[in-house]
Amino acid sequence: MTQTTLTQTTQTSTAQTSKDDPLIFDCQFQLVLGRLDLSVDLQSSQPVMGLFGISGSGKTSILHTIAGLNTPKNGSIRINGQTWFDGEKKINIPIQQRRVGLVFQDAQIFPHKSVMNNLLFGYHNIDDDQRRFHPDEIIELLKLGHLTQRMPTKLSGGEKQRVALGRALLYSPNLLLLDEPLSALDSIHKQEILPFFEQIIRTTHIPMLYVSHDIQEIEFLTSSVYRVVR
Repeated sequence: MTQTTLTQTTQTSTAQTSKDDPLIFDCQFQLVLGRLDLSVDLQSSQPVMGLFGISGSGKTSILHTIAGLNTPKNGSIRINGQTWFDGEKKINIPIQQRRVGLVFQDAQIFPHKSVMNNLLFGYHNIDDDQRRFHPDEIIELLKLGHLTQRMPTKLSGGEKQRVALGRALLYSPNLLLLDEPLSALDSIHKQEILPFFEQIIRTTHIPMLYVSHDIQEIEFLTSSVYRVVR
């Protein structure tokens, strides 16, 4: 059995929050997957929290557990005051009801759909009263207007990630989960994409859990950073 724990790194950003601010992230649970034993204690009142660690350390497993794809052995998961999992109270909200927006390192957009149809996929799968954004807002936010009729084969890696972000946002998620979203990009394209994450944070007010093995990438967005240690 491989024990994995989390340690909070020193806050380096100028963005500080008061101890009295309500917790946005309040996740304390144990997850056992095969030989991996994860002890998780994440608490933050900042809108963006980062998970940092080497490949294979368990970062993605933590993200999947918060999303509802894995079930903890015990503990609790609370996001923005909503209880998604509580082992003692037998609460385990299904992934569809948690409504999370997932963005992966390889974008995973539909190759047979245009950019516009990719963007609208999540939008068409929620009720009208759940929609927080109009497609035009997200297209403008992510500067996708000139790309809407293109097919994914005609997009660069950075453009594909912007489409994946837009699709996730139009799902009007309660939480954005970003799993190594820039690891497949070179340094130039990373610098092009990072400002869009800043825009999303300022404009949408959707909590974001950002997973990466690049500490500088995370610290560009938040000072609330946890290191996953095996």
